[in-house]
Amino acid sequence: MSIISEFREFAMKGNVVDLAVGVIMGAAFGPIVSTLVDNVIMPPIGLLMAGIDFSSLQFILQENADPAKAVAIKYGLFLNAVLKFLITAFAIFLLVKGMNRMRTPAPEAAPPPPPQAEVYLKEIRDALVSKG
Repeated sequence: MSIISEFREFAMKGNVVDLAVGVIMGAAFGPIVSTLVDNVIMPPIGLLMAGIDFSSLQFILQENADPAKAVAIKYGLFLNAVLKFLITAFAIFLLVKGMNRMRTPAPEAAPPPPPQAEVYLKEIRDALVSKG
């Protein structure tokens, strides 16, 4: 088997294609989650916490006249990133849960009850066996 045909067989397996689709969807989903967290979720949370803008929360280690050159630990950006991660992880969890539910086969229906004549014949047979 040549390397090209072996690679083609590997690439066409379902898991590789599923992984590629997942990576592409995840990359496309990232900006949506960022916008949701930065513009929809964090402003009301900041408002509830006395108007705090989480993206500007920081510990300044060394002051500078130019705020861009100040040395600071920007923990507000970290909080935003954690929230984005949690939302993304929850959305992926729901997606996988839905896909697993779709893959699970439906339970088989109970077999139909036997015809009434068959039930009567079994009763007659059991009655004859018990007398004998």
